[in-house]
Amino acid sequence: MAISQLSGNLSLWASLPSFLLSYLFYSMFDKSNPEGTVTDTRVFLNEYDFIVIGAGSAGAVVASRLSEIPDWKVLLLEAGGQEPLAADVPGTAAVLQRSKVDWNYRSEPQSDACLAFKDNRCNWPRGKVIGGTSVLNYMMYIRGNKRDYDEWAKLGNDGWSYDDVLPYFIKSEDNRNPYLAANSKYHGSGGYLTVQEPPYKTPLVTAFVEGGVEMGFQNVDFNAAQQIGFGLVQGTIRRGTRCSTAKAFLRPVRSRNNLHISLHSHVHKIVIDPSTKQTTAVRFEKRGKIYEIKIKKEIIVSAGAINSPQLLMLSGIGPADHLNSFGIPVLADLPVGDNLQDHPETVGLIYRINKPFALLETRFYNLATLLNYTINGAGPMSMLGGCEGAAWFKTKYASTDDDDWPDAGLTFLAGSAASDSGPVLRENFGFRDDVWNEYFAPIVNTDTLQFSPWLLRPLSRGTIRLASSDPYAAPLMDPKYYNDPKDLDTMLEALKFSLALSKTEAFQKLGIKVYDKIFPGCESFVPWTNDYWRCFIRYTTSSAYHPAASCKMGPSTDVTAVVDPQLKVYGIKGLRVADCSIMPNVISGNTNAPAIMIGEKASDLIKESWLRI
Repeated sequence: MAISQLSGNLSLWASLPSFLLSYLFYSMFDKSNPEGTVTDTRVFLNEYDFIVIGAGSAGAVVASRLSEIPDWKVLLLEAGGQEPLAADVPGTAAVLQRSKVDWNYRSEPQSDACLAFKDNRCNWPRGKVIGGTSVLNYMMYIRGNKRDYDEWAKLGNDGWSYDDVLPYFIKSEDNRNPYLAANSKYHGSGGYLTVQEPPYKTPLVTAFVEGGVEMGFQNVDFNAAQQIGFGLVQGTIRRGTRCSTAKAFLRPVRSRNNLHISLHSHVHKIVIDPSTKQTTAVRFEKRGKIYEIKIKKEIIVSAGAINSPQLLMLSGIGPADHLNSFGIPVLADLPVGDNLQDHPETVGLIYRINKPFALLETRFYNLATLLNYTINGAGPMSMLGGCEGAAWFKTKYASTDDDDWPDAGLTFLAGSAASDSGPVLRENFGFRDDVWNEYFAPIVNTDTLQFSPWLLRPLSRGTIRLASSDPYAAPLMDPKYYNDPKDLDTMLEALKFSLALSKTEAFQKLGIKVYDKIFPGCESFVPWTNDYWRCFIRYTTSSAYHPAASCKMGPSTDVTAVVDPQLKVYGIKGLRVADCSIMPNVISGNTNAPAIMIGEKASDLIKESWLRI
């Protein structure tokens, strides 16, 4: 997660010359434009070879790749609609949260985290739009650590080692940095997904990398041979605009006759024959009408780590006791929704600087900035929502048997939650009024920056559960942050690392100082002691927006597994899951790039199953 510095007031768009807005709008619908929007299917076949549920980071890839086979009829179902024009602008990432393209999910109340937020609940943005969360995330392209995938393979998931999955990362990628692309062992050119650094950066990110070098770290490409180190972020952007999976994988192939894409299609359940356990159809609602479309070969669920387990449970696949409590007939008693993992992130530690380099509302949001972006695709609005750098490091609790397996990270932001006057960032986090007014309001629109520490491999495990048998009811998401106290110990060390970074000469030149106001709720602790920082962490920990592992992949001997290494759901025929929910353990990095990789690999697994018959 990162923090955008854009105010929620979009009225200045009206100040742009009308011909520019007209060009941006109509080019999206130009049939000759390879980036033009997809057509919403209104007429369905009675039967498809494959139905893909969810057009997000993984589902868009699966539908695109399966429809490469001309004889296969593919239906892609998406609950949301088209990408809004504002989504194309990287700097508007924060504005998209809590909008119509967001499911607007919130976690269950937490006892050891999210304490500064309303009702002790963390906001969990998830994309309800074609392209899914790749439309409203902060576009960071980070694959994780090679050992993450090797550990998956050691758990019995054959075909999922780093050497196995690396070709799928490369296959998707079109890296526009010639120095990175030249390293063809790790990077690809010519793939559907454009990856590059933002065209604009502040002087602050230079200090960030220099500070890391002072601390003994290297400036690295963390998507290549080594992850530990500091570096500029790589993002899924193209010519200064967001490159969602809809733009990358669906728009160029939208003319395929064998690919139907249905928007505003809310899936109610997967229809399964109770005697044979064979999937037969998908039931969904579109614009008030119920459809039940038959399936010839397979259904692929790519609805994400929240909605995939929800849909499986609504369809009778999940913990028997839980399903019985809602009167849902049990077709497969599996631990669906267990093993939920998310990266906790501390978001409240703010640093003040005496140089005019930070992204403030007044600097970021003005007519000159908007014109520069619209005409040149440059300037602050081309940034990844204010996110500029990343660092990966080992705390004293990290594994000692691998020199390059970090257990913590920092996201560097050229601003903070106080960088706007409150209508966007305050509400995105969900800060309580008393916390905002006492802690953040005094420094609104002043020069600040933020190092957000987060845990890469948390030990705490949560759950996804149904709230009811109603497919429109939001599921219950309980990450149980810091349920394992070792996670809090590791986060404390990560926070101390960020404090040490602020002491480097590179940052001292900027006149950096920790914002030393005591955080509301932690007044009883001696400031700056371990106990104080533990309190601070519990209050300001939020989600890094990386839920995963809720439909765990594992071999048949693993009683905690939902899908096998071919991503087939145990005990059910013709059903696979392909998204971040299948991760046995969440990877050591952001999850969008791995979700795309999972979509690529799933597509090949499916092709291998059916083309060899």
